Amino acid sequence: MLRLTKTIVESATPRERQFTLWCGELPGFGVYVHPTGKRTYFVDYRNELGARKRMTIGRHGKITTEEARKIAIATLGGVVKGQDPATERATRRSSLTVRELCDRYLEAARAGLVMTRFRKPKRASTVAVDEGRIARHIVPLIGGRIAAEITRPDVQRMADAIAAGKTAVTVKTRARGVARVTGGAGTAARVVELFGGIWTWAEKRGVVSGRNPAHGVETQRGQAKDRVLSRAELAALGKAIDAAAERYPQAASALRLIVLTGMRREEAVGLRWREVDLDGSSLRLEATKSGRSTRPIGKAAVEHLKAVPATNEEWVFPNRSGDGSADLKRQIAAIFDAAGLKDARSHDTRRTFASVAAELEYGDATIAELIGHARRGVTERHYVRRPDATLIAAADRVARVIDGYMSGTEAKIVAMSRKEMNRRE
Repeated sequence: MLRLTKTIVESATPRERQFTLWCGELPGFGVYVHPTGKRTYFVDYRNELGARKRMTIGRHGKITTEEARKIAIATLGGVVKGQDPATERATRRSSLTVRELCDRYLEAARAGLVMTRFRKPKRASTVAVDEGRIARHIVPLIGGRIAAEITRPDVQRMADAIAAGKTAVTVKTRARGVARVTGGAGTAARVVELFGGIWTWAEKRGVVSGRNPAHGVETQRGQAKDRVLSRAELAALGKAIDAAAERYPQAASALRLIVLTGMRREEAVGLRWREVDLDGSSLRLEATKSGRSTRPIGKAAVEHLKAVPATNEEWVFPNRSGDGSADLKRQIAAIFDAAGLKDARSHDTRRTFASVAAELEYGDATIAELIGHARRGVTERHYVRRPDATLIAAADRVARVIDGYMSGTEAKIVAMSRKEMNRRE
């Protein structure tokens, strides 16, 4: 009597047409062997009315033979008690609302079970952004609809509504916090992309089925942001950082680090001391938007980090309880506002860092290394590298120029930079 085992399932040779291996020990439990080589477990039974039903358990590889057997035993046991698991599953799927679908997705994302394109779990900050887009755009527009009934035209109408600003609202987020939701074409494109990702995630896990309704939806491509701070604006920002040092010491310190290195705000405020290599003039970031990243930093940034008080063993900028990193988003925004830069934020300084590097005639590849753009090579993915002297020199030079703009010693810095260029020539 054939008992399905891992060896038997994997040794079955695929044929031109799909065929079935039955478990003689457990009637009703079987596995499809597809021509492609894939293998899918299922249970076959008759309900109380005598109708034959077949329910998929899962694909071999994502589930083991023994796990599939246990599910089959439980399922067939329910049939003996009068249950109809295939019908019940179909009913659950057909009655699942978009809101409930999104809730399942967010629950999995918070547990680290939703992967990014870099095959890494979504970061908490990214999940928080997803939560906001779901709560403020998807749920108000289609949250009450049955997920199985959502069509591409429904998603298109949602995108059009968001682009037209119909979900614009001001939301109170905390005691003194306010979120201003404006919508727009760029937001519509990102929400559609998110909904498509939610559907794909759910379809792979058997929660929904059928064509992804977000595919083929027309959205406008948002304008690429090109806000770069001028020398005068960097000087104003430098003064505002100095002025905020007493009221917002951590925010002022973090912002200065951001400006001098081109780091993302989340990277700077989430920096750990173990990621700081002052002797090697580098930061070895363990988790960024693009995975692990080693960044060369200039002397100005090194000296700044040396001056940051180590009030916490792990975090460079700890929160009040000391068990995590500070957020500092609101305080950093306040510093920009105080500098008269209400239309600029920390990511604009990252763009400014790259722009200054370009003005100093560094190439795209060097600039990408300085600011930590994604790299796809095997070496970069699996090994922590040490920046070479050339990259460190480039980071030092860019940081020195920016520091000069912020501190008002622009003429001296520019003169030094020109001398370096002459030596290189």
